Amino acid sequence: MSEENSFFIKVYNVVRQIPEGKVTSYGAIAKYLGSPQSSRMVGWAMNASHSLIDVPAHRVVNRKGLLTGKHHFGGAKIMQQLLENEGIIVIENQIQDFEKHLWDPIHYLKDF
Repeated sequence: MSEENSFFIKVYNVVRQIPEGKVTSYGAIAKYLGSPQSSRMVGWAMNASHSLIDVPAHRVVNRKGLLTGKHHFGGAKIMQQLLENEGIIVIENQIQDFEKHLWDPIHYLKDF
């Protein structure tokens, strides 16, 4: 298994743990995995995850709560709709009350 595939699998394992109604950021996942400079690689993992039905990629946003990956969901509003179905309010691609919905894996998961 390549190092990139191994990293992607670790990312997916974290994302699978994000509770409904919560979101995390690419950077928070990268930091949790011990690679704080790898938030872009977390984004690549999320882009590659859309064929995996058990990875809730819609719950991963940028550090400001923006839906930066929305164009990978097959429609302009699908990511927003998925989040709103979980009770998260999104206005102009921005999660409202972002801190309230933020789930940081460092605080909730033991280790990867």
